[in-house]
This record gives sequence, structure tokens and C-alpha cells, in this order.
Amino acid sequence: MSDTLLFDTLRQALWIAVQMSMPLLTVGLVVGLAVGLFQALTSVQENTLTFVPKVAAMMVVFWVSMSFMTSTLLNFFTATIVPMIGGS
Repeated sequence: MSDTLLFDTLRQALWIAVQMSMPLLTVGLVVGLAVGLFQALTSVQENTLTFVPKVAAMMVVFWVSMSFMTSTLLNFFTATIVPMIGGS
């Protein structure tokens, strides 16, 4: 395996990791911002108030986007990794 092929494969893998994590991170950011704004407006400073809604929203988004993540990862493996293993 040449260096350029290795680096190109790693670049593709990192980009796929970014694409797969983007829905979860975006929802975590938006919910965290909304809860932080709510805490600032009401002066309620409870640690579980920031943690529980973020985890719940991220679990829902993970469940909804699981098919997207699976198909993206499967396409990457079948198009890139499996031919490299097979020597094609």
C-alpha cells in the first residue's frame, strides 16, 4: 500500500466520522444552548437540567439517524476498505 492511498483512505475515514457525528453534535449544541438560555433567564442552576435534556435529545437523534449512519459506514467499507483487503 502506498503512502498516498493510506492518507487518502484516512482522509475519507475522518470525513465520514465527521458526517456521522454531525447530527448528534448539532442537536447537543442546540439543546445545550436552549437549556443554558433557560437557566440564565430563570436563574435555575441545576447540573442535571443541562445533562438530561441533552442526553435524551441525542438518543432520539441517534435512533432516527441510525440508518443514515449505517448506510454511510457500509458504503465506505464496501467501496474502499473491502477492495483494499481483497487486493483489487
